[in-house]
Amino acid sequence: MALPQSALSELLEAFRTGEGVNLIQDAVKLALQELIEAEATQVIGAGRYERTEERRTERNGTRPKVLTTTAGDVQLRIPKLRKGSYFPSILNPRRRIDQALYAVVMEAYVHGVSTRAVDELVAAMGSDTGISKSEVSRICAGLDEMVAAFRTRTLGHTRFPYVFLDATYLHVREASRGQVVSQAVVVATGVTEDGAREILGLDVGDSEDETFWRAFLTSLRSRGLGGVQLVISDQHAGLVKALTRCFAGAAHQRCRVHFARNLLALVPKSHKDMVAAVFRTIFAQPDADAVAATWDHVRDELAARFPKIGPLMDEAKTEVLAFTAFPRAHWTKIWSNNPIERLNREIKRRARVVGIFPNTAAVVRLVGAVLADAHDEWQVADRRYLSEASMALLYKTSDTDTAAITSGP
Repeated sequence: MALPQSALSELLEAFRTGEGVNLIQDAVKLALQELIEAEATQVIGAGRYERTEERRTERNGTRPKVLTTTAGDVQLRIPKLRKGSYFPSILNPRRRIDQALYAVVMEAYVHGVSTRAVDELVAAMGSDTGISKSEVSRICAGLDEMVAAFRTRTLGHTRFPYVFLDATYLHVREASRGQVVSQAVVVATGVTEDGAREILGLDVGDSEDETFWRAFLTSLRSRGLGGVQLVISDQHAGLVKALTRCFAGAAHQRCRVHFARNLLALVPKSHKDMVAAVFRTIFAQPDADAVAATWDHVRDELAARFPKIGPLMDEAKTEVLAFTAFPRAHWTKIWSNNPIERLNREIKRRARVVGIFPNTAAVVRLVGAVLADAHDEWQVADRRYLSEASMALLYKTSDTDTAAITSGP
């Protein structure tokens, strides 16, 4: 589209007189206004003061519209019609920020920048009027489509022998009662058969409810999650029950870090350092037999001084030592939930500036965007979580065991 002669004359005069201090901003305004006028002419069927047989309605003045661009705030005039309505297709209704700033605001929100800081950022980029909290929320609603696609993508492209599950807690306002409650954000990550990591899914609910966990795990299976050999998690009651239904045949690794905290809760404060040091010796052993023998020795030693420790260690032994059935090179990476704990800390950091989420959808939007960002970083990382050579050992062991079971004695 060519600008009319009058508009070009204005720009040239500004150059000549040196008054074009805001020349870029003025040029953006002129170009956008001419696009609006050209489209309005097509809608009406005639230009200003033009008589045509195609005319469908008439102009009825204009209404102002502020559009924030990277060149600054631009004052536009939107034509009003006597019959019908018109809004320029180059603008979005109820949005006064162009695509560049739109992307900036979304990115700032995902990275945990407060609403006030976003407002200052937009102002620094040329907006005199800033941006309201409601407008930030409306802009960030554009993340929903991306997050929904991420949460429902297929997982059948590879096997995931190791799956990590954990929950972190955020404050959410419950609409039905108007109360602020603590809700669990559950996250699942997996290690692929070639040693890379992926984020598998997330949901919001009650971490102790078996029905919730079963629905979450079933959704992962329905999206194609398969080849699971070991699930690493804390001892959430609902989760452990759901695992036996949804991942029959997979072992369960109880996070050694969480178990150590449960263990130390039974010990006087003055003895915690000693007990922690003794407990760590279990995981310094070179092979599975030595680990099991050391567990029994530590159990007897500690139970002699702190009787409540005995039953706890007896009950937990199988799950806490499940990692020993897998390649030695994997032990330090699969015996705890530490990898997913780092994700949880990042979620907490990003969510801290929000404080109380208005609803569950807002939690899914922010956490989903954070996890999608982390997932993308994992895909381009130079190093795998576990080496391909060590993963080959895992499948060599698995195939040998399967063959033995199939062939029989």
